[in-house]
Amino acid sequence: METREKIIIIGGGFAGLQLAKTLNNKNKKVLVLDRVNHHMFQPLFYQVACGRIEPSNISFPFRKIFQRSRNTQFRLTEVKEIDTVNNKVITDEAEFSFDKLIIATGCKTNFFGNKDLESRAFGMKNTQEAISIRNHVLMTFEKLILEKRRSDDGNWNIVIVGSGPTGVELAGAFAEMKKEILPRDYPYMNFDHLEIILVSSTEKPLAVMSTEAQNKSEEYLKDLGVTFLSQEYVTDYDGDKVFMKSGKTIPSNNVIWAAGVTGNVVEGFPQEKLIRNRYITDRYNKIKGYDNIFAIGDISYMETSKYPQGHPQVANVAITQAKNLGKNLLRKNTADWKEYEYEDKGSLATIGKHRAVVDLPFIKFQGFLAWFFWMFLHLMLILSVRNKLAVFFNWMWSYFNKDSSLRLIISPNKKNETLQ
Repeated sequence: METREKIIIIGGGFAGLQLAKTLNNKNKKVLVLDRVNHHMFQPLFYQVACGRIEPSNISFPFRKIFQRSRNTQFRLTEVKEIDTVNNKVITDEAEFSFDKLIIATGCKTNFFGNKDLESRAFGMKNTQEAISIRNHVLMTFEKLILEKRRSDDGNWNIVIVGSGPTGVELAGAFAEMKKEILPRDYPYMNFDHLEIILVSSTEKPLAVMSTEAQNKSEEYLKDLGVTFLSQEYVTDYDGDKVFMKSGKTIPSNNVIWAAGVTGNVVEGFPQEKLIRNRYITDRYNKIKGYDNIFAIGDISYMETSKYPQGHPQVANVAITQAKNLGKNLLRKNTADWKEYEYEDKGSLATIGKHRAVVDLPFIKFQGFLAWFFWMFLHLMLILSVRNKLAVFFNWMWSYFNKDSSLRLIISPNKKNETLQ
């Protein structure tokens, strides 16, 4: 009887989950390892942070996803090291042997070595961080009411560092929250003094998109009352003030860092296998120097003629690399494997209600139609029908009522709940 090949996938983000689904119920033994028990739909984290949708609406437990699978299992554990000599994945709890290993660990927030920023500013790369932002921003207003502090000293400003899609979408959402929701929740506070400030190292927001998208997004931000600081670099944050290279300072208790990411690298590989904290791979996603170890998604650095500096770290690259590798792994002969080639399907971002920008290979458009297209696309990408309906209902409720009932402040229990 033929022994089924053992394939381990580290990480259940867009790349890891898509690969596992491609290999699901095929003649392989698949094991997915992740340090959280669910897949997260990261493009909508900003809506969790602003209290527009519940985290459960965009979170999908792995055990539910693979409940009926005949060949795929999941283990909740954090990988510490890869033993490339003995083909083993080492965690705190156990060791797992493999025939083939796929690393799909994605990225984390890059604070560029600044420990003060890392300890005091908020990243937004997982569900917990998105909830923490919501808690902290709402607690700011609760404390101001109790302490009867002045609202015009700037301490409650919301500062977002980084003007990519995440930063722009956050700024737009918080600006609408300031206008439509917070004055009703806190009727005795003057929200004219609350500033939503977007700090950008580039001249225009959404620098990776077209000139039309950049100009229109800047116009939308201005219409919403967002203060856009262009070509500014944040150098430090002490918990009360944001310091910038130009010498300017911004008072704020709420700083969200969306200015860059870096790879979640697993120990066990020499430094020469990495470029900018990404594993160097060939066109089949094999890590340089290994025949049975692969990297896909944000953690993979693959040079092609179209992308000599590596592919952009976006969801569509992760998904298509996973599909290509999955199909290759199912082919009987490696001679039949297909090289990966990325076809850019475009990019898009929303900046509040009726405001969005879309760049497709064949057309560029902005405004209401772009906003509707953004909503439809993200709704279709959400995994389950139940979650699609939940998100759609919340969106429609917010659209017609200009309100949300999801502004819960959920503080962690201080009791030590670590399993003994």
